[in-house]
Amino acid sequence: MPKLAILGGSFNPIHQGHLLMAEMALKQVNLDQVIWVPAQCPPHKQSIELADFQHRVEMVKRAIASYPVFCLSTVDQNRTGTSYAINTLLDLQTCYPNSQWYWIVGLDAFASLPRWHRRQELAANCSWLVAPRSRQPAEVIGHQVVQQLAAQSIKIDWQILQMPSVEISSSLVRQYCRDRRSLQDLVPESVENYILAHSLYR
Repeated sequence: MPKLAILGGSFNPIHQGHLLMAEMALKQVNLDQVIWVPAQCPPHKQSIELADFQHRVEMVKRAIASYPVFCLSTVDQNRTGTSYAINTLLDLQTCYPNSQWYWIVGLDAFASLPRWHRRQELAANCSWLVAPRSRQPAEVIGHQVVQQLAAQSIKIDWQILQMPSVEISSSLVRQYCRDRRSLQDLVPESVENYILAHSLYR
């Protein structure tokens, strides 16, 4: 049974932290593939800074081009309304039947899992790979999430990714764009070139 992981998000834009999360997850649980899923209309991110979906797709495509076991899915492209994780998972399960599923997520997003849409169904169908953040006790926050879910009669399988904490965020990249600063070391060169070519986040 192939071991597949989903890395979903707004990718507004994709950055080196996302890539490191995927690489560490790949090694830690011996994944067969990481599926990158840009969200058409991500929950809680109805921002005027949200780049067009096709721009975000193109940046992910360029960022992962050199990784044979990374693939891009545009399963969310024609979705109407909010892009919920459970819908992404169910759609991908149809595309990749008989697979073992993982979800790669940052600690901040994992902390909000007890409030996610249809979280009981989601938790029952995948294991969670959680990327730590510096200055935040990942184990403590993780166990708090487990307790909050248990209070809702939800069990979850999860583990923390053994990786250095990365203090790169999409909001930081966008700020650098507004300040017209170099994006070197924040995003792959191909992504920086795309952002500049299309004057994104100015």
